[in-house]
Amino acid sequence: MLVSLNENDPTPIYLQIARQIKEQILVGELCAGDELPSVRDLGDALGISLHTARSAYQVLSDAGVVRIRLGKKARIAPTPGAAGPGEMIFREDAEKAMAGRIRDVVVDALILGLDEQAIHMLVDRELAGLAARRGEAASDRSGS
Repeated sequence: MLVSLNENDPTPIYLQIARQIKEQILVGELCAGDELPSVRDLGDALGISLHTARSAYQVLSDAGVVRIRLGKKARIAPTPGAAGPGEMIFREDAEKAMAGRIRDVVVDALILGLDEQAIHMLVDRELAGLAARRGEAASDRSGS
């Protein structure tokens, strides 16, 4: 796992960490069951407080991306397609979980003066960029 902090990014550090870990899961660099560094190791490696590292892991846990157990290292949670019986998140549940978050982002974008077309362009650009990274990672894993 490689995380880098951008001091010029106004995004709080704990959210930068969470975003990068999510992206690494998305492109297959991190997989279900992989251990993450301990809060202390992450803090030491990035020169951040334990509170900041813990906050990043808590965001990931709240999103269902990692599992945290007291006294154990955080692990990447199974993805819906890889989860066992009873653990699968159905599409409707995922849509419900995301609806409020997406609404918040859209409202923020509108408040900042972006119109509908600009919001669509931003979303499309992010989707395309992540799709490209996924394709590159898949190609790297297959040895092509």
